[in-house]
Amino acid sequence: MATPLCRLYLITPPRLDDLAGFGHVLAQALDAGDVAALQIRLKEVPDGAIAAAVDALAPIAQARGVAVILNDRPDLAAQLGCDGVHVGQGDASCAEARRIVGRDRMVGVTCHDSRHLGMEAAEQGADYVAFGAFFPTTTKDAIGHPEPEILTIWQETMQIPCVAIGGITAENAAGLATAGADFLAVSAGVWSHGEGPAAAVKALNAAIAEGLAARD
Repeated sequence: MATPLCRLYLITPPRLDDLAGFGHVLAQALDAGDVAALQIRLKEVPDGAIAAAVDALAPIAQARGVAVILNDRPDLAAQLGCDGVHVGQGDASCAEARRIVGRDRMVGVTCHDSRHLGMEAAEQGADYVAFGAFFPTTTKDAIGHPEPEILTIWQETMQIPCVAIGGITAENAAGLATAGADFLAVSAGVWSHGEGPAAAVKALNAAIAEGLAARD
């Protein structure tokens, strides 16, 4: 049986005041190693700013085979040509997001530390579920604090992929890959890395490889 894959899922910083500059940094990061997806996650900004970010960043990601996921807004994800949308428990329901974006785009759902919420999302047609925060994070207020075991149980019992999120860095990523995460969602662990985002992507991919080797 082939070793299951675990891949990197990048999330943008919550503010992007210099889109051109960030686009340059993003390109370097994506060229540094394997990245499956980029979530554009901008909070408390007007729709025009979200549209500008998608217009600037989506071509960079999609040209490299990286899926572009928009946070919270299925309506804008559909309008702006994103590859999918990620919704939280306080946003549109999975079923509503699916209705808006259609069958051809991905829908991901935040499930905190609850396998029950994950199973509900799966039943509603989610393409993936996200569990976390696994480690302390300043990126957002974490509601759930699951143990890595939730990833192992999910991997053994469910078909759709699971994403681990929350305070993930190159130093702690391997254990989550070993536990069963299909994707590791990282924000500050890349953009605030001391040696730069490209170095962070390389280090995270190395940690994932180490974690996958330990699964065998």
